[in-house]
Amino acid sequence: MGTVVIDISMSLDGFVTAADQTPEQPMGPGGDRLHEWAFGGGEADQEVMASGSASAGAIITGRRTYDTSVPWWGSGGPSGEARLPVFVLSHSVPDDVPDDSVYRFVDDPVAALKQAQAESDDKVVCVMGGAEVAGSFLDAGLVDELSIHLVPVLLGGGTRLFADAGAVGVDPARQVRLENVSAVQTPAATHLRFRVLR
Repeated sequence: MGTVVIDISMSLDGFVTAADQTPEQPMGPGGDRLHEWAFGGGEADQEVMASGSASAGAIITGRRTYDTSVPWWGSGGPSGEARLPVFVLSHSVPDDVPDDSVYRFVDDPVAALKQAQAESDDKVVCVMGGAEVAGSFLDAGLVDELSIHLVPVLLGGGTRLFADAGAVGVDPARQVRLENVSAVQTPAATHLRFRVLR
């Protein structure tokens, strides 16, 4: 079965969106800065992006990310022409799903993971787009690796990736131990990869 990887961009102060999100600005004012490395970074950033795209076989995301991103993604999802299957964690199916789309709506993280792994051809299942989804997969012990694109900006507020990180240290049983796998530093981001130790 494919490796399960949380892949997400984060500010130095731990936010994956800026504050004051709106439908018109789903990343919040200034939050798009978190993704500049992927679209306007240098050669090393593009190599990280290409490597991640080539290794992916399926994607899991949350309903909020789907709702705010589908106008840009269209029917092909975040992988564009590759048209990887996208499993959206949601208790309902929206009325306006694009025709001939890659989206499947699943209401349970474990079921979504099983379906994603079945369709990933033993490639990476990428958990992206949503701190809540990432946290629930991590808490459930379903994650093999973290791929964090650490962007040199302090957003000062927004959606924190590890929202309950302060509480994790209280109970040693809830701590998640990680092993450094790689780090690629560019002017646009530091691309960090960690293996989850079990």
